[in-house]
Amino acid sequence: MQKRKQDRQSTARIFIRNLLHNPSAVIGLTIISIMILCAVFAVQISGVEPEYIDPINGRLGPSLDHLMGTDQLGRDMLSRVLSGGRQSIYIGVIASFLANLIGTVLGATAGYLGGKIDAVVMRVSELVMTFPQLILVLIFVSLLGQGINNVIIVFALTGWMTTFRLVRGEFFSLREEAFVEADRAFGFSKPRIIFRHILPNTLSPIVVAFTINIAIFIIAEAGLSFLGLGVPVTTPTWGNLLTAAQNPVVVDEYWWLWVFPAMSIAIFVLGVNFVGDGLRDVLDPRHKSIIAKSKWKVALVGRLGSKK
Repeated sequence: MQKRKQDRQSTARIFIRNLLHNPSAVIGLTIISIMILCAVFAVQISGVEPEYIDPINGRLGPSLDHLMGTDQLGRDMLSRVLSGGRQSIYIGVIASFLANLIGTVLGATAGYLGGKIDAVVMRVSELVMTFPQLILVLIFVSLLGQGINNVIIVFALTGWMTTFRLVRGEFFSLREEAFVEADRAFGFSKPRIIFRHILPNTLSPIVVAFTINIAIFIIAEAGLSFLGLGVPVTTPTWGNLLTAAQNPVVVDEYWWLWVFPAMSIAIFVLGVNFVGDGLRDVLDPRHKSIIAKSKWKVALVGRLGSKK
């Protein structure tokens, strides 16, 4: 038991070290960490509540007093953008976690058991994927209503298929391995074989899918809120702040009302994608081997060229 614990700690240290030596992961983690800290301490950074109304100073451009300007009601845009990030990031992370949880459980069960269970779950996933995701989201939102928790539930119910297919494919290839045959010979139960022995070997696609889904759901929330079908307009999110761009006058004359929320979404999604690329490099040994081979070839060509 003690040796197993030490092996896990050693594996965790190696993973963290490799992650911190990956430039994409470091850049992405830096961007995400800064934006999360800014969202958490939005009021302290801006010095004003996001809902504080000052009609006299409405629609002021960026200045030293208001770094991102003010909106139609005189509310500070810096405070609202940072506070909106708190809600948008929360929606993206929780929805991605739930979608990955559903996809992982269904993919692991269907991939290991196969047969009728796999056929039924596959038909369900194909049926869900037949409809455009936006249409499905609109249907569920109309049934459940608006709200942060409802949006999270909708994204979880409509975004699990990618993780399901990835995990199912990994289980199909791993369930015939020698260690799984040994587990069956020892009489281990199916849940133990699935979730304790095979599932840890499929973490790479799950983690990468988790990071990608965060970016997808943040953009989807912005699109829903822009259409007026996501989070209620009284709750500041990046999507709700972008609704100001629906007015052509705002687009032309009051650009700061939509540029800064749009930039926040783009920067955070970029950071998430960087982290996803870094995790793929660290977790996927096949990808690392390809990189190592390409570096070796480049070095070899360089040495041959120098000899000439």
